[in-house]
Amino acid sequence: MPTIVFASSKGGAGKSTSAVLLATQLAEQGAEVTLIDADPNRHVAVWASKPGRPPNITVVADVTEQTVIRQIDEAARQTAFVIVDLEGTASRMVVYAMSRADLVVIPTQASLLDALEAAAAVREVKRQEEAFRRPIRAVILLNRTSAAIRTRMMQSIAEEMREAGVEIFSMQLHDREAYRQLFALGGTVRSLDPKQVRNIDAAAQNADAFAAEVVSMLQPAEEVT
Repeated sequence: MPTIVFASSKGGAGKSTSAVLLATQLAEQGAEVTLIDADPNRHVAVWASKPGRPPNITVVADVTEQTVIRQIDEAARQTAFVIVDLEGTASRMVVYAMSRADLVVIPTQASLLDALEAAAAVREVKRQEEAFRRPIRAVILLNRTSAAIRTRMMQSIAEEMREAGVEIFSMQLHDREAYRQLFALGGTVRSLDPKQVRNIDAAAQNADAFAAEVVSMLQPAEEVT
């Protein structure tokens, strides 16, 4: 079953948020999901400790360099999707996890410096392709963008990435209060209390679009197999 890895050479890029959003959206559609927290900050484990985690999401937090490959392989045999949240630095654990990835998602904010970091992460994935002699698809996700405003810089960054042959999501993950509140309150976007959190419907629709595009990226590989 497909393994989706969230990676970035820069901390604070939104890997954990993106990973939890993808896991919860897939789970709400009925899929069995394993969410592996391989980030020393353990943001995913914090979310999982809160009430409201869907019962079809299994969270694995006791991950080491020595066990990560085995844990990914075991999860792939047991659940429909495996999602791995990696640490924000280059390490052997990152390399090992990428060796099992069907898709590497690289979240980045829409700034020039962040875009350069994201491009470096794509190059690292390409090096792993050569090392493991297998294709590993890497796609950049513009994260924490404004739902109302598309800045000229953001459009320029996206265009430059595409011109350079770097694949980028057609959708963008917006800066939403609901996404931040997941780690304080737990559960899924749709389970949040509208009396406490604003614009839940818009946040859920944005997360739906993210999950749908991820699934569409995995579909050709599934059809080939």
